[in-house]
Amino acid sequence: MWKGGVMAVGIVGGTGPAGRALGARLAAGGATVVLGSRDAARAQAAAAEISARWPALHLPITGAANEEAASQDIVVLATVWDAVVATAVQLSPQLTGRVVVSMANAITRVGGEFQALVPVRGSLAATIQAAVPGCRVTAAFHHLPAGRLGELDQPIEADVLVCADDDAAGEATVRLVESIPGLRACRAGSLASAGAVEALTAVLVNVNLRYRAHTTLHLSGLPAAGGGARR
Repeated sequence: MWKGGVMAVGIVGGTGPAGRALGARLAAGGATVVLGSRDAARAQAAAAEISARWPALHLPITGAANEEAASQDIVVLATVWDAVVATAVQLSPQLTGRVVVSMANAITRVGGEFQALVPVRGSLAATIQAAVPGCRVTAAFHHLPAGRLGELDQPIEADVLVCADDDAAGEATVRLVESIPGLRACRAGSLASAGAVEALTAVLVNVNLRYRAHTTLHLSGLPAAGGGARR
């Protein structure tokens, strides 16, 4: 699936905090990354800023329009949650046939806490799959704090829940997750489980706010190898 054995990853909406951080960390892990934006110049500037911040790493990261990002081997949708479905539909010619990783969380602030919303299909990942049936949607990367993820001089250790209806797409997403040292991918069921995974983000954000922390998810009792081993 990868060109010459190297992952070519496109991040649609890659100029936001989550997209930039994930793109930087994937590039540091050896993937070739294209940050996408509706404004190609903005994406190019974001990629240049990341490269300039970590010059010794020689990161293989560039910026381009969303259409180019959506044409890579595997595509991550990092757009804000209330625009992600419309963005996927707009990019459906490029996304058709590709593994598309949804990392969006439908959450909103109500008073002093964050609460999860319930999308039409139960999750944003399932809604994207229904809206763009020709692509192969998976759900992953929901619970990683963007601030910590983007600090490439600091290690990050976490378990990443992966949901997928298409088993091959799920395994491709596992490989993508585990290209980042310190992350372990855990298969968490079909897209029917993605709603619970997305909603958990609101809970973790509330924990972080209360304790002024940057928590990550860790599951105990799993084997160190097989289904994703933390390195």
